[in-house]
Amino acid sequence: MPPRKKLKSAPPVIGVDRFGALPDHMLHHVLSFLPAQAAVQTCVLARRWRDLWKSSTGLRIVGLNDLDELSVQDIHRFVDYLLILRDRTDLDTVQIKLDEFSKEDQPYVNLWVRYAVMCKARALTVHITDGDLCLDDLPLVSRHMKTLELSGVALRKTFLDFASCPALEDLKMTDCGIEADMISSVSLKHLSITDCDSDLDCRIRVSTPALVSLKLVGFSGRTPVLGNMALLETAYVDLGPNWEDGCLHYDSHGVFCGANNNACENCVRIEDGYSSDCVLLGGISSARNLALLSERRMFVFTRDLKHCPTFSNLKTLLLNEYWCEAPDLDPLACILKNSPVLEKLTLQLYSKGPNHEVELKGSYAPMEGPSVIPEHLNIVEVKCTVVDKRVLKVLKFLSAYNIRFSFE
Repeated sequence: MPPRKKLKSAPPVIGVDRFGALPDHMLHHVLSFLPAQAAVQTCVLARRWRDLWKSSTGLRIVGLNDLDELSVQDIHRFVDYLLILRDRTDLDTVQIKLDEFSKEDQPYVNLWVRYAVMCKARALTVHITDGDLCLDDLPLVSRHMKTLELSGVALRKTFLDFASCPALEDLKMTDCGIEADMISSVSLKHLSITDCDSDLDCRIRVSTPALVSLKLVGFSGRTPVLGNMALLETAYVDLGPNWEDGCLHYDSHGVFCGANNNACENCVRIEDGYSSDCVLLGGISSARNLALLSERRMFVFTRDLKHCPTFSNLKTLLLNEYWCEAPDLDPLACILKNSPVLEKLTLQLYSKGPNHEVELKGSYAPMEGPSVIPEHLNIVEVKCTVVDKRVLKVLKFLSAYNIRFSFE
């Protein structure tokens, strides 16, 4: 038999560092998605990685390490050294997310915020889960910042004056204490104020003439006054159970005591300068898409309707039962009368959603003579849990203007 051929052994597999083969600017971008602790630890991977973290385009200071919560006291020494050793390169994003926070930690966090501004950060996030961070009462001065997201912090007067931030376009505030009487920016396009509060005895004025989208949900305190927003396209306003602007004698028939001579303290409490102006509706009257929701006791929308503007651009409108509580449905009729180009109306009645038990689709056929219904209206939706007498009252009102419904 011929001698058996010896099989050649396969060459050893040599690991290829595909990430390490990427150019520096791409690795800096990859590192920007890591928490600062993890980004620094990449220095042990290889000689190539030794100093890459120093020029990362993002800085993420987070109070987590191997899924354990860390306080500011646990990490501030590390962060201080990191800021000293970093290259003096610009930052695209800075995130400061902390779960545990105490009053003694304020100087450290404020220093980190100022460092972000100094490094020309374009996006800054400050998120405090548990604690009271009071940001320095100094205005932000940055020609580069475009996005600012704040959560769980106290904001005082000069901080919310963004005159020195000409590039700022997005501002999101969640669960913040607002201690300023003005929020102003000539460049802001998107504003979100969610579950924030104010202890001020006056209304906060919002001056953002370039705004395109607005979200105002669950504000506690005197409802903010919205200045003219001529470029506004979309606004979502949901006035939660805010007792500062709630009628103390509101009855089950949808009548506010402000309509009577014996008005409660809240209903008659109108500051100088607001007695003949709208609080909300005037500022958002240019919007194309509106959602206007309110708890039943809130009187702000009802008071605004006495000086109701014309919603000359409004195409889609979402309302809840607040607008249908009055015996003659005057609030609903008023806003429809002042929305001449409205195309779609959605009524969300006594049902929070998003999944509603009953959905009715309606269509409108114009009829001869004057009508409270806009002539362009072609879609009417009514969403509810059950068709009870309260919903039937609304359907009867709409049917009187030649709107016919079908169940889905």
